[in-house]
Amino acid sequence: MTQAVDETHQPVAIEKGSLFQRVRSEWKTLAQLGTPILIAQLAQMANGVIDTLMAGRASADDLTGVAIGNSLWIPIFLFVLGVLNAQQPLISGFKGAKQYHRIMPIAWHGIYFALFAAAVAILIFNNLDPLLIKLQLDTTPARITSGYLFAFSWGIPALLLIISLRGLTDGLGHTRIIMVFTLISVTINTPLNYIFIFGKLGMPAMGGVGCGWATAISNWIGLIGLLVYLHRAAAFKQFRLWSHRIRLQKSHMLELLRLGIPIGFTIFVEAIMFSVIALLLAPLGSIIIAGHQIALNIVSVLFMVPLSLGMALTLRISFLIGADQPECARLVARSSIIFALTIALSFALLLMINRELIVGFYSTETDVLDVAVQLLWFGALFQIADVLQVNFISALRGFKDTKIPMIIMLLSFWVIGVPLGYILTFTDRLLPAMGAAGFWIGLIAGLSHAAFWLFIRLIWISRKDHNSLPLDIDKMKPDQI
Repeated sequence: MTQAVDETHQPVAIEKGSLFQRVRSEWKTLAQLGTPILIAQLAQMANGVIDTLMAGRASADDLTGVAIGNSLWIPIFLFVLGVLNAQQPLISGFKGAKQYHRIMPIAWHGIYFALFAAAVAILIFNNLDPLLIKLQLDTTPARITSGYLFAFSWGIPALLLIISLRGLTDGLGHTRIIMVFTLISVTINTPLNYIFIFGKLGMPAMGGVGCGWATAISNWIGLIGLLVYLHRAAAFKQFRLWSHRIRLQKSHMLELLRLGIPIGFTIFVEAIMFSVIALLLAPLGSIIIAGHQIALNIVSVLFMVPLSLGMALTLRISFLIGADQPECARLVARSSIIFALTIALSFALLLMINRELIVGFYSTETDVLDVAVQLLWFGALFQIADVLQVNFISALRGFKDTKIPMIIMLLSFWVIGVPLGYILTFTDRLLPAMGAAGFWIGLIAGLSHAAFWLFIRLIWISRKDHNSLPLDIDKMKPDQI
């Protein structure tokens, strides 16, 4: 691979000029990388909202069936997503180092992992009846959940392959590509939902099960469109999938998994934590649960902005390390803290001032709104800690440091956050029992602990000497892999 590669999406850093000029240039690059990621994230979230709304229009049982199906699928998806997210910093680093021959092995081993994970997921979701029986669900929602996951599972290979190919496109700096195909997928999924859920154009009315088929079909259409684009686009002439096929090799897979498994496990335990908190709050009643979910949903939507910035930060830092510009990588990491803190404080102020207005879009029940408004005060503080921790952990991933951050997050969530939240919510050991607010304080404490130690870790890692990249993995000894 000796052809020139497009550098406009990930330019080398400016090493001369004033500090202000250099920071402004890097912030501009982060915005160019991160804005399409943000739009893609919001579109994907909108897809889930549309599925929920349309299933709810069919019946409460259909809504319940789809919701339970997603609760079973999402933790698995997030783990696989995390593992595949290791492709971005690896490929971005190889691009920065101009080691283009190392890009396609990582891209192909991401594909192999995606196919393996898809096969496991299909096997699981086509044999869930024993689990649904143990959950003691009512007959109708259980049937809908089973049918939804059966239909949805056949689109999982396409979905995971798209995620894998995103490692290639985003890693090369072309973050707009997945944004476009995500928007196309949402556009296709909505009318397909209507057709399959309500039985239009001669199709039988499938209810919530129709959501599964609509999503599966839209995933395959999105994948086919993406493959066609990658095959025809001039920017990817040097990275054609079929003409640069790579056989499965242990060394390349280990390279991907070594970086990716800690990322996947970190995301997985965070998702499980929120599910556990929701279950623990169940005895407090539906009003508390509803208010908690509204507050959590609002915070989650706002979180898409720092999350997208973090993903762009990972790409940028890994590229600069690969390009042998470690000082510029340190500058990006340091200046991003100001960027992230500005976002965090802005969102916190927004939530504090407009709590009543925002929650009013979610419900008309006064009791539920009162709970949500109270919890959003804590949500404002939660935003600050959450935005900072995701900024630090994203920067560390750019430096290819994932194991210690995983341990920090695990301790922060399960040794501090959840236990402290439980004590404050249900007991009088520290303060009079606070109800749901106790878990929010626990989360703030856990995330603040994570942010502090991730910051310390980032200072230490960024000061280390960073060579552009190790030697070709094919030439490395087994104990170096």
